[in-house]
Amino acid sequence: MENYLAKRRKQLNLTQKDIAQAVGVSEGTVSRWESGSIANMRRDRIVLYAKVLHTTPDFIMSGESVGIPAGFEPLPELCAVPRIGRIACGNPILAEENVENYDSIPINWRADFTLLCAGDSMLPRIQDGDLVAIRRQPMVENGEIAAVRIEDEATLKRVYTYPDRLVLQPENPSFAPIVLIGEEINSVRIEGKAVGLCRGF
Repeated sequence: MENYLAKRRKQLNLTQKDIAQAVGVSEGTVSRWESGSIANMRRDRIVLYAKVLHTTPDFIMSGESVGIPAGFEPLPELCAVPRIGRIACGNPILAEENVENYDSIPINWRADFTLLCAGDSMLPRIQDGDLVAIRRQPMVENGEIAAVRIEDEATLKRVYTYPDRLVLQPENPSFAPIVLIGEEINSVRIEGKAVGLCRGF
């Protein structure tokens, strides 16, 4: 009996090579998925696999699409983006640009990566342990929240640009703003704009 993954692929006129290129694996891996010889898949690959087959992660894992209970909205279309280290919501911490994991986030956020937040200077809006999605861009509008690098350290703050200074403003009034003047401004680089937030229970 033909595997449900292979059947779905053929319905879309896709080859195993098409799937492999979209998910980032070898054709041999796709073949083993379709034969059922690989039972465990990485979460980010499940999301990408579901996307290319125009289906759900539930279907990839079981062959069945779970219905949405009454009163609930379906999840938005998701994509997998890399989680790049941690970022301070307090005093800046060393910015480590190693990919730690992949996170599934709504595709309409148009984010390039996620950061795990540490600290409480952005309370109550952003909490310690929140996952913030970042769209990579070199500038933001005044008052927008951005991931900002100061030399080799990074922090998450509201950004305000003035002719003579740059102010990185926390949400929490218990924390003082970071004010950079003159040549200090040259040490600052905006890594991107915060466009979404994921929080566990």
